Amino acid sequence: MPEFHLLSSAPRPVAPFSHAVEADGWVMITGQMPTHPDDPDAPLPEGVAAQTRRVMENLQIVLGEIGLDLSHVLQCRIYLTHFERDYPGFNSVYQEYFPADRRPARTTVGVTALAVGALVEIDMVAKRP
Repeated sequence: MPEFHLLSSAPRPVAPFSHAVEADGWVMITGQMPTHPDDPDAPLPEGVAAQTRRVMENLQIVLGEIGLDLSHVLQCRIYLTHFERDYPGFNSVYQEYFPADRRPARTTVGVTALAVGALVEIDMVAKRP
């Protein structure tokens, strides 16, 4: 049976979803926004670099609450609202979170808009050891 994780320390969901769903050791982590977990109504950070950091920090909160970390991540999907403009800035921050020899598989997609007016959203697939 799947296990549905709705976590009190993670950012407040911006829609009706669980922060993560787990089955047979596979963990699907819902795309996180650059909202602050302690003040979800605060303005978003300025620029794609700051928003990417906040999203990655939010993902680490979700992973940590279920006993995992970034080393368990196998795949990421990234959504950027201004792909050509923000792709280099996004990559410069994103690469800080994974060692060069242990980077997850990844897909990056340009989209027309994201919830809460975000510039970036990231979801993940992780595997419990």
